Amino acid sequence: MGIGFGLIGASSIARDTMIPAIRSHADCSIISVYSSDENRGRLFAAENNIPQVALSVDELLANPEIDAVYISTTNELHHRQTLAAAQAGKHVLCEKPLAMNLNESQQMIKACQRAGVVLATNHHLRMSAGIRKLRELIANGAIGTPLAASVFHAVYLPENLQGWRIDNPEAGGGVVLDIVVHDIDTLRFILAAEPVEVTSLSQRGGMATDDAVEDGNMAVFRFSNNLLAQIHTAFTIKYAGDGIEIHGSQGSLKLNNVLGRAKSEPIILTNADGEQLYDPEQYSLDDRTIKLFVDAIRGHSSPGATGEDGERSLAAALCCLESARSGRSITIEVQ
Repeated sequence: MGIGFGLIGASSIARDTMIPAIRSHADCSIISVYSSDENRGRLFAAENNIPQVALSVDELLANPEIDAVYISTTNELHHRQTLAAAQAGKHVLCEKPLAMNLNESQQMIKACQRAGVVLATNHHLRMSAGIRKLRELIANGAIGTPLAASVFHAVYLPENLQGWRIDNPEAGGGVVLDIVVHDIDTLRFILAAEPVEVTSLSQRGGMATDDAVEDGNMAVFRFSNNLLAQIHTAFTIKYAGDGIEIHGSQGSLKLNNVLGRAKSEPIILTNADGEQLYDPEQYSLDDRTIKLFVDAIRGHSSPGATGEDGERSLAAALCCLESARSGRSITIEVQ
């Protein structure tokens, strides 16, 4: 059985990563695209060889050729578009953050459960072979008891992606909902533990044009295993690179250049035996995301990141924002 996809949102991430990923699977096809701008939708379809253009979300969801949708609209639209997709019986792969608040995310999860459709969150970083190797090494005791982590994910946001991310808080703009939400999900996956408390400071470093939008953030999270994790994110830093360090009672792990889509550097494990290198297999994170999503649709496995994963990472990011606003440490709770 082939899987027909509809795209809700004519976005750059759909064009650059998800369309090639969907088409890398012989049994998947892209049937239609919807954009809130009809001219943009028609141009997007023509440039990407998509046979149909829907003039509304309802029109796209009524198409019997479509089995699943990929949602990459601005964040405030995820909730109602997912509810509509569930009602139409379509499986949903939704961009992060899953929603704007936990009430919305819980409604999305319940609606998809009632409809019997898969809800997946596009937390693609947990698909990385390097990230998965870190998880395996920690689970196997390579560094003893994990005690501390550091994630550095400060980038320079390309001009073509700035837009609402730097000037529209109502759409979920800002670095926390764009990047911290990814990094906290990645740590949740690596550590097999949940963030339970956060203290953070936000920054306006010259890119954000709305006083309610942060373009930099530094946060410390406490996890359920008592590990402390520092996360630095920004839209304003050109030359920092990115990476993850995990330090434990018996050793340390370091992995650089892993938080984008380029080839990562080898993992460095340092312990009493000296320094060991692991060079994980390289493959497309997005291809793997689609594979696991399609496998979940067919009942073979879970998606790479579920709706519940999206909700937990959203909860942590929202508490990170609240800590920066209030100047207090915030307990992270998900019902």
